[in-house]
Amino acid sequence: MTTDPDQLRARVAGVLADLPDLSADGSELVDTDIDLLAAKLEQAHDLLVQALETVDKGQVGGPQAPGV
Repeated sequence: MTTDPDQLRARVAGVLADLPDLSADGSELVDTDIDLLAAKLEQAHDLLVQALETVDKGQVGGPQAPGV
């Protein structure tokens, strides 16, 4: 799992790319498949959680130094 911010942003943007723009007047919301929206948001969430878990385990830039 990458923890590079630019790569992570690109992956999340790719997951969310086909979702409608709901920031406009809300008319897109009527035609939005809520299950698809939820699945895409969950997928993006999972990517972010995996990145945080990787950082938490100290896998960024190699093993953590002893005592850190």
